[in-house]
Amino acid sequence: MEKEEIDGCSSLAYKLLFSCPFGLSPPQLSVVFDESYDRIPHSDINLENSISQIWDLRVQKNASLFNGKKFRYGGYSQNSGDGSNQESYVCLHLGLTDYRTFVGTNLNPSWEKFLVTSEDDSTQCQHTSSPLGNAAIVETSDKKIVVLQRSNNVGEFPGHFVFPGGHPEPQEVGIETHEYSKDSKDSELVNKRVSQEMFDSIIREVVEEIGVPTTSLSDPLFIGISRRVLNVRPAIFFFIKCSLQSKEIQQLYSNAQDGYESTQLYTVSMQSLW
Repeated sequence: MEKEEIDGCSSLAYKLLFSCPFGLSPPQLSVVFDESYDRIPHSDINLENSISQIWDLRVQKNASLFNGKKFRYGGYSQNSGDGSNQESYVCLHLGLTDYRTFVGTNLNPSWEKFLVTSEDDSTQCQHTSSPLGNAAIVETSDKKIVVLQRSNNVGEFPGHFVFPGGHPEPQEVGIETHEYSKDSKDSELVNKRVSQEMFDSIIREVVEEIGVPTTSLSDPLFIGISRRVLNVRPAIFFFIKCSLQSKEIQQLYSNAQDGYESTQLYTVSMQSLW
């Protein structure tokens, strides 16, 4: 949506990694959570040291910053079939990272130095934190799409227009380390919990950011994966229908729990987004 230019490229240009227009339900999306998908440290010691240096500077400016755990995007695999049945069609490969490493790699002024020259997306980004973000295309009952304008106080892309979203959270499923996934039975259970968190988290984000009740939202459908060209930040996208009209959502937005993250809510036609 952004038209602003940064170093000759659109500031929010995206690379589409996977698209599923018909949408996938929870049984059709699986997850493998494993330390093999964690970030690989860069061989340049000075570049690695810049991670803690940048984090320390950010904390000095904003003492409220919290180094929370995040799921790291390590790629995906596509299973056989056309996704029309209730079997797993796409499998996300997830590791573990944290906000500090995200700030020090993806948000590093020298973020491009962390990249590897490769046609393979996961290999190219193996040295970046790449925390998995999420976003929702929320359609109102009067066929409008919800868009938020980010606050100038947020750390990433202040003032820009975005879809509601945030991150799936490891702590929501009790994950702090990979110790939970060592045993094969535990591993299967953890993978199922993490997979469900992909869907649960986007509902939480929409409710918290725009203020609508959970009961007004349809079950989310997974529709794709993208990676931002600038800073290679990955995100998964969902489609959600809301039973409320645009005017009703506007009224609820004023009391949204995370309303401080944005300054304005807009409802626009699908055509105006392209």
